[in-house]
Amino acid sequence: MSRRARILAALATLAPDVATEPGRVRIVRAPGRVNLIGEHTDYNQGWVLPVAISLETWIASWPTADRSVHLASMQEQVRAEFDVSDPGPRRGDWTDYVAGVGLGMARTGVALRGAAAVVDSNIPIGSGLSSSAALELAAAWTFSEAIPPPLAPMALARLAQRAENEYVGVACGLMDQFASANGRAGAALLLDCRSLEYRPVALPRNLAIVVLDTNTRRQLATSEYNSRRADCERGVALLATRYPGVSSLRDVSGHMLEAAEDLLGAQVLRRCRHVVEENGRVLEAVAALEAGDLEMVGRLFAQSHASLRDLYTVSSAELDALVELAMSVPGVVGARMTGAGFGGCTVNLVHREGVEALRAAVESQYPLRAGRRAGFHVVRAVTGAGLVA
Repeated sequence: MSRRARILAALATLAPDVATEPGRVRIVRAPGRVNLIGEHTDYNQGWVLPVAISLETWIASWPTADRSVHLASMQEQVRAEFDVSDPGPRRGDWTDYVAGVGLGMARTGVALRGAAAVVDSNIPIGSGLSSSAALELAAAWTFSEAIPPPLAPMALARLAQRAENEYVGVACGLMDQFASANGRAGAALLLDCRSLEYRPVALPRNLAIVVLDTNTRRQLATSEYNSRRADCERGVALLATRYPGVSSLRDVSGHMLEAAEDLLGAQVLRRCRHVVEENGRVLEAVAALEAGDLEMVGRLFAQSHASLRDLYTVSSAELDALVELAMSVPGVVGARMTGAGFGGCTVNLVHREGVEALRAAVESQYPLRAGRRAGFHVVRAVTGAGLVA
């Protein structure tokens, strides 16, 4: 049975008229994302290079006569019912990401529709591939009375981010929602997290993007993420006492860090050095991709992973193992951890003829290193949220 048929069958349990009036069904999709390079730079007003990927969340819906929402999932047992524009207090589960978007759209003045809706997703939960952002963008397309929604993709992304910040209570940056809303087929997106200007960066056609999932979840991610963010904020405050023009680590150079070593202390210096150098690596990686210099891309991936491991200390034994395994396989251009760290995934750029060799190496060696199997996803760069064709 096709994915469309499965989700329509599930929707029919909520809205029995689906079979007799299929023209009233709306199916939307929103992609997850993987960040090629630029880790922990987003909340420091730097640059990132995400890709919207072909692991996606779908929502099939049927309009209700009022503003009520009847929400179910093909992966989760929890269901919910709420008013699309006034969902009430958060419930503490996955449905909050959907309800928060409806509330945010209502406050923005977007005309909304109620719906019986079923969610289907193949984005691994907790893997750092932005399952929550994909759910939010798909919800926005589901609840909007007009199609496409009457907000530009960047505005829709910012609305979804606010919903996650304010309703769900997760202090995420904009990158995930941005990538899910604005994805381009065959391209990464260079985003300036200060100005919010962005542009596509074409990816070499002879390379595949392979996401390797450690199948370890990020138990320490929230507290340690907050700790790293606090270190960066402390560094900015200290540097501003010496360099008044500094308002974020975006304004800091390597020379400034060296001159302020006595001011910062060892730990804050390490955090700041990662961010400053990572910003430079993002721009160098874009230049290398556009010049076809894959050797340089590989070096920058390696430098990024080493910095995240040694300076920002957000890698893990499993992430390190997957990077080491990948780089031992002919045809792998570059490998690095992606996302917040402490588990989750690595991103790998691989010559297409090397993909199966990488799969074989990971399947045979990772269980010996980590005591578990790794998820193996060959993904494409895809367009942002929209209707399922």
